[in-house]
Amino acid sequence: MINLQQLSNPITSYEITAVIDTALCIGAGGSSGSLADKPIVRNSEKNLLIPASQLKGRLRHECEKIARGLKWVICDSPNPQTMCPQRAGLTGNFERTEYKISGYKDQHHCLICQIFGNPVLPSRVIFDDLICTEEPDNLPEVLRPCVTINRRRRTGEEQKLYFLETSPANTQLRFTGHIHLSGAPVYTGALILAGLRHIHALGSSKSAGLGWLHWEFPNLPLEQAAWDFLAKGGVQ
Repeated sequence: MINLQQLSNPITSYEITAVIDTALCIGAGGSSGSLADKPIVRNSEKNLLIPASQLKGRLRHECEKIARGLKWVICDSPNPQTMCPQRAGLTGNFERTEYKISGYKDQHHCLICQIFGNPVLPSRVIFDDLICTEEPDNLPEVLRPCVTINRRRRTGEEQKLYFLETSPANTQLRFTGHIHLSGAPVYTGALILAGLRHIHALGSSKSAGLGWLHWEFPNLPLEQAAWDFLAKGGVQ
């Protein structure tokens, strides 16, 4: 088991909580004994959870959009060939001094890769699974009937009824975990907090009202130097 406090770089941890406003539907990869065709994901103790991989991937996507809006040139994830340092087929000034990292000679890594990592550069931020704080025995199984829609005919498909398992609706369930930073750039806190404010729902069937949430934000460091740095995106 990895002990974060024993790693070579110091680790700083910040608590983050997602409060579900509707009902959550994040499907597991296989059957869990439920009658649902798509059971909800749980950990070994049967707690509902939001996987760290989903949170990190969605947050990276939002941070990429924000950085591009600030005129920074950003690689295209998640395809390794179009990410730093390869960036196959991408144009733009990736050879900025801000993209140089000590120990990676003749390589340039965009702002997002310096936080979330790429095939060459390790991530400076580690996410926990967000675990539901409510005891599993207090949460009933909730099945939501759905039907496959034929987009061309705009009707339901024959014999295409299926069931989703969701968390109970409108119960304000809290999912809590931690974000761990190690050697992260000065602008990390500002960019992560801005990205979280763009995430209003997680999981599947968001257009049908599932997965809508609000955040209790982590107390990440916010320095004026971070905003000054991010404002230089259009400066070549």
